[in-house]
Amino acid sequence: MDPEAAKLMGKLIGAGIACIGMGGAGVGVGVIFGNYLSGALRNPAAAASQFSNLIFGFAVTEALGIFSLVIAFLLLYAV
Repeated sequence: MDPEAAKLMGKLIGAGIACIGMGGAGVGVGVIFGNYLSGALRNPAAAASQFSNLIFGFAVTEALGIFSLVIAFLLLYAV
């Protein structure tokens, strides 16, 4: 196999694997909001106190998705 072709193949496979994290971020956001809604419906008095935890979980989950996208771009264009 040509070394340049192997390098390109490695880049593309690595970027594809890194993009799996973006799908996980979408699923994670759905789980976070679903669990918050479920808890808020069971105990509406505690919903306001848990809203900051909801926003923090959303931010961390989205940050992980963005980090995986950055890693994919680095693998494709910087290496």
